[in-house]
Amino acid sequence: MGEPAEPDERLAEDYRRAGFANRLGFGQRPALVVIDFCRAYLDADSPLYAGVEAARGSCERVLAAARAARIPVLHTRVEFQSGGADGGVFFRKVGALECFVRGNPLGAYGQGLEPLPEETVVVKQYASGFFGTSLASTLTAAGIDTLIHTGVSTSGCVRATALDACQHGFVPIVVRDACGDRDPQVHEANLFDLDAKYADVVSEAETLRYLASL
Repeated sequence: MGEPAEPDERLAEDYRRAGFANRLGFGQRPALVVIDFCRAYLDADSPLYAGVEAARGSCERVLAAARAARIPVLHTRVEFQSGGADGGVFFRKVGALECFVRGNPLGAYGQGLEPLPEETVVVKQYASGFFGTSLASTLTAAGIDTLIHTGVSTSGCVRATALDACQHGFVPIVVRDACGDRDPQVHEANLFDLDAKYADVVSEAETLRYLASL
């Protein structure tokens, strides 16, 4: 017998034996969603600064490839009215959401990640891009079967959107390198759980190869 598997390998194998982590694969009609990649997570002076510069670079490359492949590209952003009444309990729970009150410059898109005029922007008040928005209807009307996820944060809005994509019948593809969180352990734990139960977690390289093949 060889050396014992590392703990993460043993955990992954345990999940596979139990029937988790089946592969869904890319579908025939994909769209890309860039989730909340705004200055609040990129500006070092922001309370939500997450140190996700590497994920930002990966997201830029995936976004460029999606545009070159001429697939639909959608962007989500968070915006609250003054005082946050439309954010309800979520706004009360997370004080840093003040960054997204209408007019705060931290709510603007990061440089290089701005939507093009023809790309759909989904404005939301909660974690999931689907909750209380027209995202599902927009994707259905366009005949989309696969939603490629990039953005921040992995444990929050990316996870919530991918879970809801699954629950709405879209294959969720989460691009590991193009998502970020303020802590790498939290990032990895949520990617593991998404890959086991709700989505395919794939690399940037695999995503770029797929987009180039379209």
